[in-house]
Amino acid sequence: MKTVTLAYHEFDANLLYSDDGLAAFFAADSAVKEGQGSQSAKFSAEGEQWRARLSYQDSNIVHPGETTPLGTEWRLETMREYRIKVYRDPQEDPIGQQEFVGHIAPRWPGMQGEKSDGSRVEIPVPEGFGEGINVRVQGSNIAFDRYPDLLARAGAALGIAGRYFREPHPMTNIQDAERYARIHRDASGPVHARDGPIASMGHLLEDDRAGYRKVVQNDDDEHGRNLPGYYHTVTLGERRVREAFPDHRLPKEVKHYYAREAEALDEDNPLAHPKVGASLQVSRLDDDETVRWRDLDRLERELDQTVLSVLADAGIDVAPSGGGPFFEDAYFTPEVDESGPDPVGLDLTRVRQSQESVVVRHLADGLRPTQWDALETLVTDGGEVAPADIAHDHDRHVESVRAALRDMEDLVHREYANVSLRSEYVAELVHDAVAEARESVKRAAETTAKAMEAAERGMGETMSTFIAWAARHGVDVSDARDARLTLRFDDHTDAGQAIREGFRVWKDAGLPEERYRQAKVRFADGSRGDAWRWLTPG
Repeated sequence: MKTVTLAYHEFDANLLYSDDGLAAFFAADSAVKEGQGSQSAKFSAEGEQWRARLSYQDSNIVHPGETTPLGTEWRLETMREYRIKVYRDPQEDPIGQQEFVGHIAPRWPGMQGEKSDGSRVEIPVPEGFGEGINVRVQGSNIAFDRYPDLLARAGAALGIAGRYFREPHPMTNIQDAERYARIHRDASGPVHARDGPIASMGHLLEDDRAGYRKVVQNDDDEHGRNLPGYYHTVTLGERRVREAFPDHRLPKEVKHYYAREAEALDEDNPLAHPKVGASLQVSRLDDDETVRWRDLDRLERELDQTVLSVLADAGIDVAPSGGGPFFEDAYFTPEVDESGPDPVGLDLTRVRQSQESVVVRHLADGLRPTQWDALETLVTDGGEVAPADIAHDHDRHVESVRAALRDMEDLVHREYANVSLRSEYVAELVHDAVAEARESVKRAAETTAKAMEAAERGMGETMSTFIAWAARHGVDVSDARDARLTLRFDDHTDAGQAIREGFRVWKDAGLPEERYRQAKVRFADGSRGDAWRWLTPG
């Protein structure tokens, strides 16, 4: 499908190498010593000019002694680690943000690190890895798959054989990766709107309290200046991301964000316009899961599909001619490519309707008192909630609470000892239902009180019935015997229906129809009318 080509942004990975053991580490040590502390070099890659600088830093790795546990001779007295900074030639990259740093550290089984308090901790090394190096690369604005090649070319230019960095070990893992598009600020509003895809994904797809939920909607920059959409994000874990993207498995953060200085920049500056991006969130993976180098293609496809789907859901043309709503910057060119991934129809309306139907069905079927108790606690208690907590709050038996929750499994989520509502959106719907139930009880009490008052005043059962209707609908009725009947409503919403219903009650009570038809109708906003206008057909 034709779609705009997204740009590469941040990248963070542990590139592991073991084919040559610790040779690359010793080579880096020799190169640093030869350069009396550092080395600098230039090299070319794919017709581009790059620069590299090698330096060292102190290390907290515990010295292995004369040999490593696997028998490799260790002749270095001082423990150091090495850094290779790789960056595009300034003449080709005036902004200076196409770069990365490769932090080189040795690895062997059973190695330890010393903490600041003198205690020691084991540094994890993949099982079966043997000896080798870990190169932690952290960079930006470079194609993800280019990092090993650029590292190898930089190493060769600095006097470290490039072959040491060519083929990452299968246990190489990716910690962060982001793809983005820059959108004209006048077109990006639907992305970060309160009912836009970012907010909707957070409220519709995230459990209301279990696990991890993060929805950020910040419209003020660091200087307190208002900039709508300044930093809006939603983070979806493994389970929730599949609700929006059924064939995705990697947790992600979706974001709409501006540069810090955006509000002060002229409109022709790219940084005055926001990015819409998606980034990997490895912290949301289970402890025994990771993203390997072999997953790189899948990762890039999922990130691209996420961004394009969010843009499409916001009504933005993802395959425009002539740039469309996109804004070019130093690293993003809005070119349309026929090999792009198909955007996924987020269909958040479907999810919203599905969650609404669940709530409505339970309310329509009628909830047992214990179920109402459970829902009331879930929408009012901000902490972790267990069935025992609900039972304690409402003086119920815990087994009756558990039974009530089992009958609402499509409305609530139970995990281990805690229970929560299925999503933030479901929580909002339930909150409104609970609030309405409370208001109904309050109105019922007021109705009873007013009916009793009417009876005490000698108005009789017929007028008591009418007053009960008025109390139930929140209508203020003034019935001075020597003045016109006055009906007061808070607003115009459904006033006509309420007035007609009141007329039926009035007639059923045998009260004079003309008196009701001539009643004055007043609203809180000061507007007024005569009741007969709502009672006349057409």
